[in-house]
Parts: sequence; structure tokens; C-alpha cells
Amino acid sequence: MSHPSIIMVFGTFDVLHPGHIDFFVQAKELGDRLVVVVARDSNVTKIKGRPPRHTEDERLRDVKAIALVDEAVLGSETDPYTVIETYRPATIALGYDQSHAFVDHLQKELTRRNLHPRVIRLAAYHPDKYKSSKL
Repeated sequence: MSHPSIIMVFGTFDVLHPGHIDFFVQAKELGDRLVVVVARDSNVTKIKGRPPRHTEDERLRDVKAIALVDEAVLGSETDPYTVIETYRPATIALGYDQSHAFVDHLQKELTRRNLHPRVIRLAAYHPDKYKSSKL
């Protein structure tokens, strides 16, 4: 019996919008099980320079409520790779606009940790209209 292939995505998901739903739809098409990693409040503040509007618990609850999502978990405050080591996804799907230290060093760090998911970037969904920074 084969194991279900896990697709993992990461994000803040502060104000869920149609772009996020499309992101989940695209990711889910890549495998059997969609695991969404919701960024911790402290990491959002570090990356975006401001705290999220909603707490990590509220954002996690909202993501868990989406039927497409098989599992939603909070990321680590210290090591973003621990959740990858725990779930060992077949694929990590990145949003079209995700770029920061984690994404920039992702492939190198995965190799260093002997993790071998394929890493793909998903297409944008009306970025002129549905982008969190514009809402």
C-alpha cells in the first residue's frame, strides 16, 4: 500500500481571500494530503515588520475551517524546517510572491538535512486584486 503524498504550503493567512483559496486548490492538485503551515506571530513580525491583524490561533482556526485543507499546524518559532522533518512532504508548494530568507535558502537547507521534496512555485491568482497587502 502506498503512502499518501503530502503537499505542504506555508503562509501567514492573515485575511483569507480568494487568492489563498486558489493557492490551496493548486497545491491540493499536486498530491493526496494538503498540510498548511501557519506562520507564528513572532515570525510574521520579523518577516513583514509588523504583527499580523489576527493572532496565530485565530489564523490557524480559519485555515482549519477550509474543506480543502487536510491538516493545519503552527510553524516553529525557531526552526522552520522542523515541520518539514516531521511531515516529510513529497512537495512543498510556494506562493508566487513568497520570498524571504526561508524561501531563498530552502533548497540548500533541505539538501543539507537530507530532505528531498520537490519545491514548486504556484501561479498567481489575480494578484492585482487579491493580495493580502492590498486588502
